Amino acid sequence: MDRQIGGVSAAEALAQLDDMTAGVVPINADEFRQRLTKACQLMQQQQLDAMLLTAGTNLYYFTGLRWYASERLVAVLLLADGSLQYIIPEFERGTIAPQLLLAGELHGWQEHENPYQLCVQLLQGKTALALDESAAFFIADGLKTASAALRLSNAVTVSAVCRRVKTAAELAIMQRAMDMTLAVHQAVASILYAGITVAEVADFIDAAHRKVGAVDGSYFCIVLFGGDTAYPHGVAKPKVLDDGDMVLIDTGCRLHGYVSDITRSYVFGTPNARQREVWQHEKAAQAAAFAAAAVGVPCQQVDRAARSYLQQQGYGPDYQLPGLPHRTGHGIGLDIHEWPYLVEGNELPLAPGMCFSNEPMLVLPGEFGVRLEDHFYMTEQGPRWFTEPALAIDLPFR
Repeated sequence: MDRQIGGVSAAEALAQLDDMTAGVVPINADEFRQRLTKACQLMQQQQLDAMLLTAGTNLYYFTGLRWYASERLVAVLLLADGSLQYIIPEFERGTIAPQLLLAGELHGWQEHENPYQLCVQLLQGKTALALDESAAFFIADGLKTASAALRLSNAVTVSAVCRRVKTAAELAIMQRAMDMTLAVHQAVASILYAGITVAEVADFIDAAHRKVGAVDGSYFCIVLFGGDTAYPHGVAKPKVLDDGDMVLIDTGCRLHGYVSDITRSYVFGTPNARQREVWQHEKAAQAAAFAAAAVGVPCQQVDRAARSYLQQQGYGPDYQLPGLPHRTGHGIGLDIHEWPYLVEGNELPLAPGMCFSNEPMLVLPGEFGVRLEDHFYMTEQGPRWFTEPALAIDLPFR
């Protein structure tokens, strides 16, 4: 058994982990104000009167207010002049008011009242409203019912343009979150043994994430063994680990709201020739995608680079199996999947500050799958890894 995979007890592995969050600070109020300024500039350019941000990551990104989405409207109406109008259930005032980082008027609505009518009143006759792209349909319907004069549009033309380019403060948080998850990956590889279950591995990963400082543990966790690895997001009844199985573990955590996301694939035991060959193809496809990333290059070109290499090796073409069944990468930040996407048809040019996963997974139905996922961010000089890719199938960590 290779020294990186197996041979250590869960207790021993956890004992070797320490809190890794020291020195990393959350986004401050000044940066939230800068975000609002940029959003207002975009709104004015697009002749939008206001943007309604509902509970979720857009609300947090622009105001610093964290709240969960439910049937009760919690939102902020950002007018193009920069003023903020918070719209909340009145009985939540005592909870929400102390959390506000940015000044604005706080408007409460009672349980029998219509919060969408309140939104219309606060617009004061303005009609060009950009609605948070993650808002539930009932919110859009409530607004249109409250005023047929409203001209609703998708706020993605503002929110995505702002969020797709990360600042130095955001990159620092994301870097640490990625470092934390990579340490967890190394720890979990060390505790594997024949007969361990997916649930046991997932429980360990959650505990390990907490040990390195992720207060909520794992944000998500996919653990697959053997033939199950050919299913990118898992199976209903996962198998236990056997000697010679391909192992695929995809997990991440949150730090100050930002998400990490790393996948490692390797073999428990001695890899056979087929496993080694396919793993090496996956590594080379990941490298081809990274090499294609340059400032000004369309996002789709990164996907094309990975897919072209794989087709030369006999996979595909396109999304056909055996081969790469999905896009090469997604953006990441406050959401695990966000703009932009490294996918055919996306002609948006790569720009400094954009962040992406690089995961041109290989799926071989009836055999196994291999996914190597690391993230990179764009600089003026080109792409830079958050975490360095795996070295080899039996040396998955540097």
